[in-house]
Amino acid sequence: MDNSQVTFRFLSEPSDVNFGGKVHGGAVMKWIDQAAYTCAVNWSSQYCVTVYVGGIRFVNPILIGDMVEITAKIIYTGRSSMHIAVDIKAVNPKTKKETKATHCIIVFAAVDDSGKTVPVPEWQPRTEEEKAMQQYAVRLADMRKQISDEMKNYFTE
Repeated sequence: MDNSQVTFRFLSEPSDVNFGGKVHGGAVMKWIDQAAYTCAVNWSSQYCVTVYVGGIRFVNPILIGDMVEITAKIIYTGRSSMHIAVDIKAVNPKTKKETKATHCIIVFAAVDDSGKTVPVPEWQPRTEEEKAMQQYAVRLADMRKQISDEMKNYFTE
């Protein structure tokens, strides 16, 4: 079993619908968090907390009754953090047409029972695609630092 990746598959349900008749973004964000959390816990063998969710890109809608496939995979690890790419595709069960629906990066930190961060196993890319995704994660982390610096006057910690 590959501890660095998980895939969820299920049918979207009528309870997931928004007023426009498509799966609403809140349901998709919940699925992202669930898949990424599972991936983080599977990798670290620790309880994990969400540190950052960014750049959620809703590319195409998911229709009620579509088969939904969510893939969450580690693309970079820090000392206690795991950067996870989440891709969601929708598959029409009748035509089997696949559509990329959503993409994002979510960062989790592994924590102990008192909430202190703990080290996670280092993830090493093996393929050229994995190396490219690791560099993508590093570039996004640099951008998040810039955004955080820009926003610091608008929130208190």
